[in-house]
Amino acid sequence: MLAGTMAAQAQDVVVWGGFPELADYYERVAEGMRDDYPDLNVIVEPIGLRDHEKRVALGLSSGLDDATVLELIGSTANRYIVNDLLPPAPSHIADFVNDGENFEPFFRDTATVDGAVYGLPLFRGQGALFYNTDMLAEAGLDGPPSTMEEYDAYAAKLTQRDADGTPTVSGWSLRLSGGGAGIAEKFWINMHQHGGAVLERVGDKYRAGYASEAGLATLRQYVNAVSGDKTVTIDMPADAAAFQRGQTAMFIRESWVIGDTEKKAPDLNYDTALLPRGSIALPVNLYVSGGSEEAQEAAWAFAIEANKPENLIWMLDNVGWLPNRVGVDYSEIIAAKPQFSAFVDLPEDYDLFTLPSIEPINEILTRFAATLTEAFADPSLAGDDAAMMALLESAAEETNAILDRAGILAE
Repeated sequence: MLAGTMAAQAQDVVVWGGFPELADYYERVAEGMRDDYPDLNVIVEPIGLRDHEKRVALGLSSGLDDATVLELIGSTANRYIVNDLLPPAPSHIADFVNDGENFEPFFRDTATVDGAVYGLPLFRGQGALFYNTDMLAEAGLDGPPSTMEEYDAYAAKLTQRDADGTPTVSGWSLRLSGGGAGIAEKFWINMHQHGGAVLERVGDKYRAGYASEAGLATLRQYVNAVSGDKTVTIDMPADAAAFQRGQTAMFIRESWVIGDTEKKAPDLNYDTALLPRGSIALPVNLYVSGGSEEAQEAAWAFAIEANKPENLIWMLDNVGWLPNRVGVDYSEIIAAKPQFSAFVDLPEDYDLFTLPSIEPINEILTRFAATLTEAFADPSLAGDDAAMMALLESAAEETNAILDRAGILAE
């Protein structure tokens, strides 16, 4: 903690985040600095993730007047780091990050580029299955699905329909529309259960991996759900809001849904389960840019304060995001909210993966997502594996062209 180093005059530090549900957490962190930084003025400005990403791109390219704490997924930050738009962290922050008693190597690596620490790990997005226990019981299902084949069978049994057979409650809510890159990320999570990856790493280069049996199995599952078994439709309510309103029986999401459901649907009976093979883990780090040297020092002190055990425990309990710092006792919260167990009690062979920290990752995912969105809504693809594979191969050519342009295409 950088205590007692601020000047007497008021000092502004701006916090830009892409997860509005963390606003109270950041306000709490700022309040905790009041004794050591009585003249510090922390301005918390969270907005939706996609707008946040646009704001960061514009701010870093044009320059930031105020010292700004930037909340960024590690893979997203990479493009700014390689273009010298984000400065390395000062040495005492690097020492904190590199201390094995604070962070495991996985999280240290996502905050590090070419051996230099740029960010301070904070929390991660990690997926698990959320399921409505009342709906499963009514359908005669004992426990959650454990294979992708069971996901389809469960979805068929859990879907509720009107007199015309139109679904009114989806059996399994898939990500079919919305923000671009998120659609491809969710597709990647499901593809991971089939044993594949959207991007395959070969040495220090990459190539598209979804024009494959695993990619085809994943796309087939989406298309069949929409146009075959019709257990979900493009226009149905989706995501956490639908789950909390009883409009879907199952969906895959991150742990923040636990905190959100506690506030919005406290009487909902639900549980969580591990995914069949493993999950994505997207570490979110805090970076600092802009302002004077003195203001940047205060901004990094804010990032350290955010990682204090009492603040991390508060975040898990009140927001639901999973803190990345080790050596903090979260057992009391997990015991009180057993839905967290599917996020923290992981078997040794549970396979976590993350997005590669490469400059064109967002462009690749956004373009692939556009192709997927059209495919999900195309009923002519149902039962036509050849057409689906042709679509995947065409999209893979585009992905590989982007990788080639960036000089990181694997042969």
